[in-house]
Amino acid sequence: MNAIPATTVANLRDLGGLPLSGGRTVREGLVLRSGQLDRLDPAADPAVAALGLTTIVDFRTEAERTDYPDRVPSGARLVVADALADTVNSQDRPAAAQIKHILTDPAVAERELGGGKAQAVFADTYRALVSSDSARSAYRTLLTELAADDAGPLLFHCTAGKDRTGWGATVILGLLGADEETIRREYLAVNPAVRQAFASFVEGFVAQGGDPEIALAIIGVVPEYLAAALEEVDVRYGSLEKYVREGLGVPDESVERIRTRLTTGG
Repeated sequence: MNAIPATTVANLRDLGGLPLSGGRTVREGLVLRSGQLDRLDPAADPAVAALGLTTIVDFRTEAERTDYPDRVPSGARLVVADALADTVNSQDRPAAAQIKHILTDPAVAERELGGGKAQAVFADTYRALVSSDSARSAYRTLLTELAADDAGPLLFHCTAGKDRTGWGATVILGLLGADEETIRREYLAVNPAVRQAFASFVEGFVAQGGDPEIALAIIGVVPEYLAAALEEVDVRYGSLEKYVREGLGVPDESVERIRTRLTTGG
């Protein structure tokens, strides 16, 4: 995956260039991912301005959007697709949606996520990204936007660009024909950028007595999180293709348009 050296957007990456089956690759410049866009400034960030983004898909919760509203580039359209709405409405906000809040309170972090609970919470969140109504609606929206006849360069994001965004990238790459190792490598490749983006929060958290293992579990991604989502797909649908067609309700013709538009070579 191509990391883009943006100065006002964290964890900005182009899925373009990743290898696919049959000697194909993902076409560059059409589908990108990142963290939140609250500091986006195309005028001061030529790397972002050069992308020519036409659609932004925001997977964040209402509270996240209110606290850190996106700055949308001129000429781009913002599409809200709250992947965790059902989870937030049914229980306390999941860790994936409150990273910064947790890292300001070591006592809350220890109570809610200590003793290995952080990993379990994130695994449950990933299962919900497959099974909940709000998540299925969010990822249906992402694929529908990618399949539109007038689609241009699209960027999808959440807060850190690792969990909700990571699952979105997995779905896209799986549909395009990336193998398991490519998907896994791409999923884990965000760790350095995410840790850099949250370094000050982690340092402050640990300085106040917070457990560094909790911090790492919150801000990073590990193979077990992705495995939980893939297992949920397998149990409920049997394959990623059936998940997309039956779970997300994306028709075959849309899937084929995505494959035609986003792949090259072979």
